[in-house]
Amino acid sequence: MGCREWVLIGLLAVAAPALADDWIYVQRQDGVRSFSDRKPARGSYTRIPKQGRATATASCAGLTEALMQERAALYAPIIHKAAAKHGVSPQLVSAVIRVESCYDKRAVSRSGARGLMQLMPGTARDLGVHDSFDAEQNIEGGVRYLARMLERFDKNVRLGLAAYNAGPETVEAFQDVPPYPDTVSYVTRILKLYDKASPAVTAPGVRAAAARES
Repeated sequence: MGCREWVLIGLLAVAAPALADDWIYVQRQDGVRSFSDRKPARGSYTRIPKQGRATATASCAGLTEALMQERAALYAPIIHKAAAKHGVSPQLVSAVIRVESCYDKRAVSRSGARGLMQLMPGTARDLGVHDSFDAEQNIEGGVRYLARMLERFDKNVRLGLAAYNAGPETVEAFQDVPPYPDTVSYVTRILKLYDKASPAVTAPGVRAAAARES
């Protein structure tokens, strides 16, 4: 990012007590993109979240690796079915579910996301998911949304994961993984898990893109 392209105003990732909302406002004038924690008085703008979406960490409390693997095995057939349908690596989907919810289909995060792939209520409605706590519906909807994010960012797995967490508009605004601690940690953890997966059963092309971008 060049100095001419980006102008950062305020502390973007830190919530200030005086702020009335949780948004960052983005404007572009004469080729310069500016970010502010205050709503512009004039001109057009877009807004993006001030921070990444938290995962359902409470679902992971006290969980051993053996129990994690038992949970994962329960949903492996659904994961493979949805992954094959939408052209996404099942290993990537499994890594997302592990980080999002530790394979807890009843998980609810403090941000209000629900189920295995932590769908926000509005996103679930848009995807036609009527019950986010139904494992098959949640995984089908989550994988479909993940596939959209990967397609939107030209199979760049880093950016696709960041978009799944913080929203595609946020990734487009920063033209990279946004510098939000939750999102950076989210992407790093998933790629680490994904990197451990067996390449023999990973969808062609997707793993190669992840390797290039990690």
